[in-house]
Amino acid sequence: MNKVLIIVATLLSPVMAWGVESTTYPNDEIEIDWDDKASMQRGARTFVNYCMSCHSAAYSRYNRVGQDLGISDEQVLENLVFTTDVNGEKTKVGELMKATMTPEYAEKAFGVVPLDLSLIARSRGVNWLYNYLRAFHVDESNPLGMDNSVLPVAMPHVLVELQGYQKAKKVTRVKRINNKDVEYEVIVGFDLIKPGSQSKAEYDQTVYDLVGFLDYLSEPYRQTRIDVGKGVIIFLLIFLVLVYFLKKEFWKDIH
Repeated sequence: MNKVLIIVATLLSPVMAWGVESTTYPNDEIEIDWDDKASMQRGARTFVNYCMSCHSAAYSRYNRVGQDLGISDEQVLENLVFTTDVNGEKTKVGELMKATMTPEYAEKAFGVVPLDLSLIARSRGVNWLYNYLRAFHVDESNPLGMDNSVLPVAMPHVLVELQGYQKAKKVTRVKRINNKDVEYEVIVGFDLIKPGSQSKAEYDQTVYDLVGFLDYLSEPYRQTRIDVGKGVIIFLLIFLVLVYFLKKEFWKDIH
Protein backbone atom coordinates (compact mmCIF):
# COMPACT_ATOMS: atom_id res chain seq x y z
CA MET A 1 0.00 0.00 0.00
CA ASN A 2 2.80 2.41 0.87
CA LYS A 3 4.52 1.63 -2.44
CA VAL A 4 1.31 2.49 -4.31
CA LEU A 5 1.03 5.84 -2.50
CA ILE A 6 4.66 6.67 -3.30
CA ILE A 7 4.12 5.90 -7.01
CA VAL A 8 0.94 8.00 -7.16
CA ALA A 9 2.66 10.91 -5.41
CA THR A 10 5.58 10.69 -7.82
CA LEU A 11 3.27 10.76 -10.84
CA LEU A 12 1.27 13.68 -9.50
CA SER A 13 4.21 15.80 -8.36
CA PRO A 14 4.84 17.48 -11.77
CA VAL A 15 1.14 18.36 -12.03
CA MET A 16 1.06 19.72 -8.50
CA ALA A 17 4.22 21.72 -9.09
CA TRP A 18 2.80 23.12 -12.30
CA GLY A 19 -0.32 24.25 -10.42
CA VAL A 20 1.82 26.08 -7.89
CA GLU A 21 3.90 27.78 -10.58
CA SER A 22 0.86 29.00 -12.52
CA THR A 23 -0.75 30.85 -9.61
CA THR A 24 -2.97 33.64 -10.92
CA TYR A 25 -2.29 37.32 -10.42
CA PRO A 26 -3.51 39.22 -8.48
CA ASN A 27 -3.96 36.89 -5.54
CA ASP A 28 -4.77 39.18 -2.62
CA GLU A 29 -6.91 38.36 0.38
CA ILE A 30 -9.51 40.58 2.02
CA GLU A 31 -11.78 40.40 5.03
CA ILE A 32 -15.24 41.93 4.82
CA ASP A 33 -16.28 44.11 7.75
CA TRP A 34 -19.97 43.46 8.23
CA ASP A 35 -20.26 46.38 10.63
CA ASP A 36 -19.17 48.83 7.90
CA LYS A 37 -22.61 49.58 6.48
CA ALA A 38 -21.32 52.68 4.66
CA SER A 39 -19.02 50.44 2.63
CA MET A 40 -21.89 48.10 1.73
CA GLN A 41 -24.07 51.08 0.81
CA ARG A 42 -21.40 52.23 -1.65
CA GLY A 43 -21.19 48.67 -2.94
CA ALA A 44 -24.95 48.60 -3.49
CA ARG A 45 -24.69 51.84 -5.48
CA THR A 46 -21.94 50.38 -7.66
CA PHE A 47 -23.92 47.16 -8.14
CA VAL A 48 -27.11 48.81 -9.39
CA ASN A 49 -25.21 51.28 -11.58
CA TYR A 50 -22.79 48.90 -13.26
CA CYS A 51 -23.91 45.29 -12.75
CA MET A 52 -27.69 45.23 -12.83
CA SER A 53 -27.98 46.12 -16.49
CA CYS A 54 -27.19 42.42 -17.09
CA HIS A 55 -27.04 40.61 -13.74
CA SER A 56 -29.90 40.13 -11.30
CA ALA A 57 -29.88 39.58 -7.56
CA ALA A 58 -33.33 38.06 -7.65
CA TYR A 59 -33.13 36.44 -4.19
CA SER A 60 -33.17 39.90 -2.59
CA ARG A 61 -35.70 42.72 -2.41
CA TYR A 62 -34.84 46.39 -2.56
CA ASN A 63 -36.57 47.29 0.70
CA ARG A 64 -34.93 44.41 2.58
CA VAL A 65 -31.51 45.58 1.38
CA GLY A 66 -32.38 49.10 2.46
CA GLN A 67 -33.54 47.91 5.88
CA ASP A 68 -30.37 45.87 6.48
CA LEU A 69 -28.01 48.60 5.27
CA GLY A 70 -29.75 51.53 6.97
CA ILE A 71 -31.28 53.09 3.85
CA SER A 72 -34.84 54.43 3.89
CA ASP A 73 -37.38 53.36 1.26
CA GLU A 74 -37.31 56.86 -0.20
CA GLN A 75 -33.52 56.76 -0.55
CA VAL A 76 -33.70 53.28 -2.05
CA LEU A 77 -36.19 54.42 -4.68
CA GLU A 78 -34.13 57.49 -5.49
CA ASN A 79 -30.66 55.95 -5.53
CA LEU A 80 -30.96 52.21 -6.13
CA VAL A 81 -34.06 51.57 -8.25
CA PHE A 82 -33.54 52.29 -11.96
CA THR A 83 -35.59 49.50 -13.54
CA THR A 84 -39.15 49.49 -14.87
CA ASP A 85 -41.81 46.84 -15.35
CA VAL A 86 -43.23 45.69 -18.69
CA ASN A 87 -45.60 48.66 -18.66
CA GLY A 88 -42.78 51.15 -18.22
CA GLU A 89 -43.63 51.95 -14.60
CA LYS A 90 -40.79 52.28 -12.09
CA THR A 91 -40.07 49.15 -10.08
CA LYS A 92 -41.60 49.26 -6.60
CA VAL A 93 -39.40 49.23 -3.53
CA GLY A 94 -40.73 45.84 -2.44
CA GLU A 95 -39.85 44.11 -5.71
CA LEU A 96 -37.05 41.63 -6.31
CA MET A 97 -33.76 42.99 -7.62
CA LYS A 98 -34.04 41.82 -11.21
CA ALA A 99 -31.86 43.02 -14.07
CA THR A 100 -32.98 45.58 -16.60
CA MET A 101 -32.30 43.09 -19.39
CA THR A 102 -34.95 40.43 -19.90
CA PRO A 103 -33.83 36.78 -20.14
CA GLU A 104 -35.28 36.60 -23.66
CA TYR A 105 -33.22 39.57 -24.86
CA ALA A 106 -30.09 38.28 -23.14
CA GLU A 107 -30.51 34.91 -24.85
CA LYS A 108 -30.73 36.59 -28.24
CA ALA A 109 -27.90 39.07 -27.62
CA PHE A 110 -25.35 36.87 -25.84
CA GLY A 111 -26.59 33.34 -26.39
CA VAL A 112 -26.81 32.87 -22.63
CA VAL A 113 -28.58 34.54 -19.72
CA PRO A 114 -26.07 36.31 -17.41
CA LEU A 115 -25.64 34.78 -13.97
CA ASP A 116 -27.78 35.82 -11.06
CA LEU A 117 -25.27 37.21 -8.54
CA SER A 118 -27.26 36.60 -5.36
CA LEU A 119 -25.00 33.74 -4.26
CA ILE A 120 -21.83 34.47 -6.22
CA ALA A 121 -19.86 35.39 -3.07
CA ARG A 122 -20.65 32.02 -1.53
CA SER A 123 -19.86 30.02 -4.66
CA ARG A 124 -16.67 31.87 -5.62
CA GLY A 125 -15.56 33.51 -2.37
CA VAL A 126 -14.80 37.16 -1.65
CA ASN A 127 -11.09 36.85 -2.41
CA TRP A 128 -11.77 35.45 -5.87
CA LEU A 129 -14.26 38.23 -6.65
CA TYR A 130 -11.91 40.94 -5.37
CA ASN A 131 -9.07 39.68 -7.54
CA TYR A 132 -11.23 39.01 -10.60
CA LEU A 133 -12.69 42.51 -10.72
CA ARG A 134 -9.18 44.02 -10.65
CA ALA A 135 -7.62 41.61 -13.17
CA PHE A 136 -8.98 42.88 -16.49
CA HIS A 137 -6.28 43.89 -18.94
CA VAL A 138 -6.00 44.86 -22.59
CA ASP A 139 -5.76 41.97 -25.03
CA GLU A 140 -6.18 42.89 -28.68
CA SER A 141 -6.48 39.24 -29.70
CA ASN A 142 -9.69 38.91 -27.70
CA PRO A 143 -12.96 39.88 -29.48
CA LEU A 144 -13.88 42.04 -26.47
CA GLY A 145 -10.45 43.70 -26.47
CA MET A 146 -9.90 42.62 -22.87
CA ASP A 147 -8.89 39.51 -20.99
CA ASN A 148 -8.74 38.59 -17.33
CA SER A 149 -5.81 36.95 -15.55
CA VAL A 150 -8.03 35.25 -12.96
CA LEU A 151 -10.63 33.83 -15.34
CA PRO A 152 -10.57 34.02 -19.16
CA VAL A 153 -12.88 36.87 -20.00
CA ALA A 154 -16.50 36.07 -20.72
CA MET A 155 -17.94 39.54 -20.16
CA PRO A 156 -17.02 43.15 -20.88
CA HIS A 157 -15.10 45.09 -18.25
CA VAL A 158 -18.04 47.16 -17.03
CA LEU A 159 -15.90 49.09 -14.52
CA VAL A 160 -13.30 50.13 -17.09
CA GLU A 161 -14.28 53.80 -16.91
CA LEU A 162 -13.35 53.71 -13.22
CA GLN A 163 -10.21 51.58 -13.41
CA GLY A 164 -8.91 52.60 -16.81
CA TYR A 165 -6.98 50.38 -19.21
CA GLN A 166 -4.07 48.32 -17.99
CA LYS A 167 -1.59 46.06 -19.76
CA ALA A 168 -0.34 42.82 -18.27
CA LYS A 169 3.34 42.46 -17.37
CA LYS A 170 4.39 38.92 -18.26
CA VAL A 171 7.52 36.91 -17.61
CA THR A 172 8.55 33.62 -19.14
CA ARG A 173 9.32 30.75 -16.84
CA VAL A 174 10.62 27.28 -17.48
CA LYS A 175 9.48 24.15 -15.75
CA ARG A 176 11.02 20.75 -16.31
CA ILE A 177 8.31 18.17 -16.81
CA ASN A 178 8.99 14.60 -17.87
CA ASN A 179 12.59 15.48 -18.69
CA LYS A 180 11.54 18.34 -20.96
CA ASP A 181 11.84 22.08 -20.41
CA VAL A 182 8.42 23.66 -20.83
CA GLU A 183 8.16 27.44 -21.22
CA TYR A 184 5.09 29.29 -20.07
CA GLU A 185 4.12 32.88 -19.35
CA VAL A 186 2.79 34.19 -16.08
CA ILE A 187 1.38 37.61 -15.27
CA VAL A 188 3.27 39.35 -12.49
CA GLY A 189 1.67 42.80 -12.57
CA PHE A 190 -0.08 45.47 -14.61
CA ASP A 191 0.96 48.76 -16.21
CA LEU A 192 -1.68 51.46 -16.47
CA ILE A 193 -1.80 52.72 -20.06
CA LYS A 194 -4.95 54.85 -19.88
CA PRO A 195 -6.17 56.15 -16.49
CA GLY A 196 -9.76 55.88 -15.44
CA SER A 197 -11.74 58.26 -13.28
CA GLN A 198 -10.35 56.68 -10.09
CA SER A 199 -6.84 56.14 -8.80
CA LYS A 200 -5.69 52.59 -8.09
CA ALA A 201 -6.40 52.97 -4.36
CA GLU A 202 -9.86 54.41 -5.07
CA TYR A 203 -10.69 51.64 -7.52
CA ASP A 204 -9.50 48.95 -5.10
CA GLN A 205 -11.82 50.48 -2.49
CA THR A 206 -14.71 50.53 -4.97
CA VAL A 207 -14.17 46.84 -5.72
CA TYR A 208 -13.87 46.06 -2.01
CA ASP A 209 -17.20 47.84 -1.36
CA LEU A 210 -18.86 45.97 -4.23
CA VAL A 211 -17.57 42.61 -3.03
CA GLY A 212 -18.73 43.44 0.49
CA PHE A 213 -22.23 44.08 -0.84
CA LEU A 214 -22.19 40.83 -2.81
CA ASP A 215 -21.04 39.04 0.34
CA TYR A 216 -24.01 40.53 2.18
CA LEU A 217 -26.39 39.45 -0.62
CA SER A 218 -25.16 35.89 -0.36
CA GLU A 219 -26.16 35.59 3.31
CA PRO A 220 -28.21 38.53 4.64
CA TYR A 221 -28.82 36.83 7.99
CA ARG A 222 -25.14 36.26 8.74
CA GLN A 223 -24.73 39.20 11.12
CA THR A 224 -27.97 38.31 12.92
CA ARG A 225 -26.81 34.70 13.18
CA ILE A 226 -23.46 35.79 14.61
CA ASP A 227 -25.10 38.14 17.12
CA VAL A 228 -27.57 35.45 18.22
CA GLY A 229 -24.73 32.94 18.57
CA LYS A 230 -22.78 35.32 20.79
CA GLY A 231 -25.86 35.89 22.91
CA VAL A 232 -26.45 32.15 23.30
CA ILE A 233 -22.84 31.55 24.35
CA ILE A 234 -22.99 34.36 26.92
CA PHE A 235 -26.26 32.94 28.27
CA LEU A 236 -24.76 29.44 28.57
CA LEU A 237 -21.72 30.77 30.42
CA ILE A 238 -23.93 32.63 32.91
CA PHE A 239 -26.17 29.58 33.24
CA LEU A 240 -23.09 27.41 33.89
CA VAL A 241 -22.09 29.64 36.81
CA LEU A 242 -25.61 29.50 38.26
CA VAL A 243 -25.73 25.70 37.91
CA TYR A 244 -22.34 25.39 39.59
CA PHE A 245 -23.43 27.35 42.66
CA LEU A 246 -26.78 25.51 42.71
CA LYS A 247 -24.91 22.21 42.70
CA LYS A 248 -22.76 23.38 45.64
CA GLU A 249 -25.90 24.40 47.54
CA PHE A 250 -27.55 20.99 47.01
CA TRP A 251 -24.48 19.00 48.00
CA LYS A 252 -23.13 21.10 50.85
CA ASP A 253 -24.63 18.85 53.59
CA ILE A 254 -23.60 15.59 51.91
CA HIS A 255 -20.22 14.21 52.94
